Amino acid sequence: MPMDTLTESSSLTVGAVARLAGITVRTLHHYDEIGLLKPNGRSDAGYRRYAEADLERLQRILFYRELGFGLDQIKDAMTDGEADASAHLRRQHAMLLDRVGRLQRMASAVEKAIEARTMGINLTPEERFEVFGDHDPDQYAAEVEERWGDTDAYRESMRRTRGYRKADWQRIKDEGQAVLDGFAAAFGAGQPADSPEAMEAAEAHRLQIDRNFYPCSYQMQVGLAEMYLADPRFTATYENVAPGMAQYVHDAIKANAARPR
Repeated sequence: MPMDTLTESSSLTVGAVARLAGITVRTLHHYDEIGLLKPNGRSDAGYRRYAEADLERLQRILFYRELGFGLDQIKDAMTDGEADASAHLRRQHAMLLDRVGRLQRMASAVEKAIEARTMGINLTPEERFEVFGDHDPDQYAAEVEERWGDTDAYRESMRRTRGYRKADWQRIKDEGQAVLDGFAAAFGAGQPADSPEAMEAAEAHRLQIDRNFYPCSYQMQVGLAEMYLADPRFTATYENVAPGMAQYVHDAIKANAARPR
């Protein structure tokens, strides 16, 4: 049945659509005015009424907005005669996955930068690039100092690492990779988080911090594990190895801290 013959009970008002989509009524009016989303239905009093097809179109518009498209670009995309609704969604899905991948890579770089700055950096620019890769370890120095600057662990880390040279940082990086490989091996083999293999990796993680940066008690390590889940920049380090790894590392650290000694 055509939209303009629908009863009011079978469609939504502009206010209801605005609330549902989390946008303003003025935005919907603007979309109508520029021909981006013109509801075909009107109430007996002449007010806009939105049917299911209108809501589907609005969803596609909002997806494009989230992807950074301007309204003119969205209008051009939405008037593509060769693309049906499913084609639009497939294209948007691919674009969103690409954005997620870029954000994950950026988050991993940020995590490494924070880690490097927390450890303290005493390298030339060339050495920093060689050891830590294509990111600037100082980029997030202010955030690190704000979050941890008043802690004993931060002060102890700064004291210990002040004299570290390139060989020290390379050794620390290699040790950290070995710890990550230990977690990945246990996870990939299907070992539960409280298995001996997973808890050995957790203990190696704790000792690597304790040996190189600051005294790391089991309680402090559990606090780090909580941060690995709470802060997406840290989570990405483990999720980039395998989906579910961040939770696995967290659980292994907690299991290791809880086992009798």
